[in-house]
Amino acid sequence: MLKVTYYLEVTSSWCYWAEPAWEELGRRYAGQAEFNWKIAQMSAAGYPVSRNQCDWFYRRSGTVMRSPFMLNSGWFEADIKEYLVPNLVAEAARDFGVHDDRVRLAIAHAGMREGRQVGRWPEALKVACQAAGLDRAKLEARARSPEIAERIETSTREFYSLQVTQRPAFLIENSIGDRAVFSGIAKMAPLAAAMDALLADEAAYISFKTHFGDPPSS
Repeated sequence: MLKVTYYLEVTSSWCYWAEPAWEELGRRYAGQAEFNWKIAQMSAAGYPVSRNQCDWFYRRSGTVMRSPFMLNSGWFEADIKEYLVPNLVAEAARDFGVHDDRVRLAIAHAGMREGRQVGRWPEALKVACQAAGLDRAKLEARARSPEIAERIETSTREFYSLQVTQRPAFLIENSIGDRAVFSGIAKMAPLAAAMDALLADEAAYISFKTHFGDPPSS
């Protein structure tokens, strides 16, 4: 079985554009791969400095992805320098049994399609609770806890340890030690090609071991 880890930022437009590929990978390789996502928190320097600049980025990414719609910059607020809240809330939801993509996708949609100000606690919590039926007070308490902040710091360090800078990032691994890392890729084809190659290598090793057993000790 492959292990696929998706490093993301909830309010990243490129992660938003990568979601259809992530969903399709899950369908295509069901039973062949274990899928997991982790937060890779952006620093303040990674965010737009104005709505005008944010719209420019959205026009660029939207045309690259041939999108029939433009993302909504209404979520952006100049006085918020680092958008921690959406990531904290998405991560905390896991501690209430929400291990799928529902909460983070709902927050991303509310921000980048509806222009809602998900960088603030009230809005992010409202969206998350509606998406997964969670208790707001309990979710907020967990999202504000040091344990959730530490988990995000740890997964962000993991992201940078891959020596990449762009989100989305994907780490694909098989049981024989092969690894493929993609950074900034938002389309299905290259990810699927790498997964097929790693699955083929793994199958070849299994076949060889079936015929010849373990390597000789001397």
